[in-house]
Amino acid sequence: MLRAALLLCLTTPPALACETALLLSIDVSGSIDAGDYRLQTEGLAAALTDPEVAEALVRGQVALAVVQWSGVAEQALVLPWQRMLDPRDVTRFATRAAAMQRSFTGSDTAVGQGLRFAAAQFTAVPDCRNKVIDVSGDGQENAGFTDAQARRAAMDMGLAINAIAIEEPGPASPITSYYRNWIITPGGFVLTARGLQDYARTLRLKLLRELTRPVG
Repeated sequence: MLRAALLLCLTTPPALACETALLLSIDVSGSIDAGDYRLQTEGLAAALTDPEVAEALVRGQVALAVVQWSGVAEQALVLPWQRMLDPRDVTRFATRAAAMQRSFTGSDTAVGQGLRFAAAQFTAVPDCRNKVIDVSGDGQENAGFTDAQARRAAMDMGLAINAIAIEEPGPASPITSYYRNWIITPGGFVLTARGLQDYARTLRLKLLRELTRPVG
């Protein structure tokens, strides 16, 4: 029995360590209408099942979770952490993302409280080498006003924050500038989506950048 156990240990490949814990933090404040919300969920599902993204998720044994946030006391973990151990895990997670219900409607944009809530979720994935909050939104903070403190707290925890800024069509980029100056951590980055129709494409690029060259 002992010999058989030893042989099993020698012949079974070791499990890969979790390379990245990636928490997708989605704005569902009052500026996001029902159509915009659906574009976000469908865009998330489409980006996750992109062949290059799905392969990177499985290769890195990535842990994924989704948070929705809005006003000061409005944050919810809508999809708890799941490890992407094989392609079926990616497909299941994407299907759940496409179907997830909206947690809050018609409220403020409390970015700082959303970041604090997101940061607290990483205690469940201590073994992942890189820990990244992937925040997306279309507005600057207008409630709570704790964004700078929340970013500092995340940095103290060893977390990286990257962002997708959802901008109106045109040359102006106020949300991009806000995320760059107040939200992302040193070494982090912001990508700009011109309208929510551009969200899936931008998220795909962002995921590939995070998963192939983790920041943090």
